[in-house]
Amino acid sequence: MKLFFTLFLLLSSLCVFSQNGGGEINAQKIIYQSLFSSSQTEGVSCYRIPALVTALNGDLIAAIDERVPSCGDLRMSRDINIVIRRSIDNGNSWSEIEKIVDYPDGQSASDPSMIVDEITGEIFLFFNFMDLDNEKNIYYLKVVKSSDNGKTWTIPEDITSQITKPEWHSDFMFITSGRGFQTQSGKLLHTLVNLKNGLHLFESNDHGKTWALIDTPIQPADESKIIELEDGSWMINSRVNGKGLRYVHTSTDSGKTWLTFADSTLIDPGCNASILRYSSLKNGDDRNLLIFANANAAKERNNLTVRVSYDEGKSWSKGKTVYSGESAYSSLCVLANGEIGLFFEKDDYTDNAFVRFSLDWLNDESVDKRTSPEE
Repeated sequence: MKLFFTLFLLLSSLCVFSQNGGGEINAQKIIYQSLFSSSQTEGVSCYRIPALVTALNGDLIAAIDERVPSCGDLRMSRDINIVIRRSIDNGNSWSEIEKIVDYPDGQSASDPSMIVDEITGEIFLFFNFMDLDNEKNIYYLKVVKSSDNGKTWTIPEDITSQITKPEWHSDFMFITSGRGFQTQSGKLLHTLVNLKNGLHLFESNDHGKTWALIDTPIQPADESKIIELEDGSWMINSRVNGKGLRYVHTSTDSGKTWLTFADSTLIDPGCNASILRYSSLKNGDDRNLLIFANANAAKERNNLTVRVSYDEGKSWSKGKTVYSGESAYSSLCVLANGEIGLFFEKDDYTDNAFVRFSLDWLNDESVDKRTSPEE
């Protein structure tokens, strides 16, 4: 009976997705679920800023802001908590909402992002913190850790002094939400935005015991994602407000210098996006494959689209529409069964949905070629 009820709920959610007017995916090819919705949680104004990763054992962890008094960002809300849901079956079912960061009224935590250390199995969840009563507009950058695939978490550790400069104390700065990256060498990398001084990277070479700032500002760039390319170089894909497209930055010297170009094929309204590596020849896969998701529109946050690249980001497919309606921040992951999971903000921030789909579904698009920055 329990199995029948679970299947009934799953099929119901699929039908809702195919009929709600925003989705354009054949319901038979994906699984859709509403993970966090203000309409389903009494006393919560909204849930925002999704982050999604796959733990080393295959479990999924979906983290998000629980914004209680209003939907405002960190500087505007006295009560924002970090909450998660977990799945042990590739997203078929999810745990109840668990609150893992909860400060007293007047102190808020926001913008979760995660890195899974593929060597140690430890999961790092970063967030930005503010004490609105005593240090309003002063940002602190913190991390919690899990060594049991997201079941339990440590108390928050303040790493502000490790990854910023003393003269930045009063600056508008924050760790980018979503996820960071681990290189082939085991280095942990993440992006930090200082609106006055530019985008920066921070790193750990000891599996998260300590962190350090890479003091090379990158511009133009707001919220950004970093990955390592097959040749060992680094690539950052950046939100840039007011331009209508994404900017890409590449470095062949571990972040000391950067080559920057505007990617006219990646239309964007100025919104956080998601990029990840699906497969790599170095890992023994049969091809290199990157996946990118964003709100594919020049001005409005809508038309959530997923693209693939087989040439390390030099060109991208035209993309498949996941949701044509209002859609904003998104976070990608690769499921243990090889499918792709996507967790995104939906319908003017009233819902946060999880969908999953196969690589075959993405691969029926032709690849659009563009001139690379070197040509």
